Amino acid sequence: MNGAAPAFGRFIAIDWSGARGRRYAGIAVAECAAGDAAPKPLDGPGGWWSRTAVYDWLRTELAREPALVGIDCAFSLPFAVAARGLPGSAATVFDLWDAVEEVCAGEPDFGGGPFAVHALHGAGFWHRGPQPDWYDDPHRATEWACRADGLGHPQSPYKLIGSKQVGKGALAGMRVLRALRAALPGRLAVWPFDRPAPGIGAMVEIYPRLFLKQTGFGQRKIRDGAELDVALAGLGSQPLGLAGTVSDHDSDALVSAAGLRWLAAKPQAWAPPGLDDTARRREGWIFGVGTSGS
Repeated sequence: MNGAAPAFGRFIAIDWSGARGRRYAGIAVAECAAGDAAPKPLDGPGGWWSRTAVYDWLRTELAREPALVGIDCAFSLPFAVAARGLPGSAATVFDLWDAVEEVCAGEPDFGGGPFAVHALHGAGFWHRGPQPDWYDDPHRATEWACRADGLGHPQSPYKLIGSKQVGKGALAGMRVLRALRAALPGRLAVWPFDRPAPGIGAMVEIYPRLFLKQTGFGQRKIRDGAELDVALAGLGSQPLGLAGTVSDHDSDALVSAAGLRWLAAKPQAWAPPGLDDTARRREGWIFGVGTSGS
């Protein structure tokens, strides 16, 4: 994508979860408008978000008004592994999403867990016990680029071990992306697989650590209202003014909403050097990675 950055009047950030259940403390949603007003946290139905509630809300909101939406999950898998279960050498991310949906259609609340144990597609996932000899910790190019930028060490979605695992959240996110894209034909671009266009919404993959790094917090989580305001200021935002403790899920969503607004205005964020054909068609890209120092 060349030239000017696409313009948006609304920015939404979602801290995501791949857990199994009806509702999750790990999902948080925040939004802000164009300009410099502080982002606001958004409560889900009954005070909690489920993945279905996020989908229903986004489907309604994006039909009403375009927005740039960032979600903290991998939009694809490392294709050197994922392609083994897909038909043909020309398979794209959309074939992967279709395969995930076919396997997981019966799983409630957009759960993606069954894909990781499926006879055809589950090869490559490390589920339990010591690291197997065959496991080579596959990563996408954008995750390696994230490390090269000094932004952290994103986990491989094939590593389903420990508290930092991200694979099931990624698979659940793929189901939501597929459903939203189908529900809003011509009104939603999932970047970088689709090209953003004036007057339509867009979804991008985010990594909250990228925004925290920009504000000087590095690897440290924000759990205090005063620190949150410091981070927001580093992203050109007015303070929110929350007092006392803030959950790290809420702070990640709030900082990411302001970070999306700050980053989306930079044309280079939409055309990073590493965004090759594999990233555009198969693996995707973390928004903002590869543009350090810009």
